[in-house]
Parts: sequence; structure tokens; C-alpha cells
Amino acid sequence: MLTIRSNDLPLGNPFNVVQYAVLVHLLAQVTDYKPGILTVCISNCHIYENQVEGMKEQISRKDEALAAPKLWINPEIKNFYDFKIDDIKLIDYKNLGKIDMPVSV
Repeated sequence: MLTIRSNDLPLGNPFNVVQYAVLVHLLAQVTDYKPGILTVCISNCHIYENQVEGMKEQISRKDEALAAPKLWINPEIKNFYDFKIDDIKLIDYKNLGKIDMPVSV
């Protein structure tokens, strides 16, 4: 289970969830387990005012959903610390184009 204290839903959440899902797969591979379900609990999930238009655009694309890409991890790696960036790939990744979304601080 992943607990996120504070999360910028439009910008931070996609990266946070994907990076931890990949981490689960990497750990499963080197420990000879199968990855299970990643449960994510967010304490403070927020959308900033200047991100509302971008979120409306994102929601409007719901009927245009694309097939999920496949995660490929080099099966030869058996030690977690041996992973390199080239050992992890998304196969058949497609997107519907960039949505401008400002970072708020």
C-alpha cells in the first residue's frame, strides 16, 4: 500500500502511481513473486484553480481512451541494484496529446 500525504492530482498523481507500480514490478521480479494490487491512499488530493481547465479537457477525453501500454522489464535482471533505465520500457505507449497544465506552488 502506498500512502501519499499530499498529491497534486493532475500533475503529481500520474507520475507517483506509475513509479510505484513499476517499483512493485521490479521488486517482484527480483524476489520471484508476482506483482499484486497496488493500493494508493491519498490524504490530501487537490486540483489547483489554474488547473481546472486542463482537467476539464482531460475529462472530455474519456471516450477516446487508448489501450494501456505493456510494461517490459529485462527478465535477466535478478538483483534490484543492477537495473538500468534501459531495462524498463513501455511498449506501445500512445497518448492523446499534451494538455497544458501549470505547476502550482
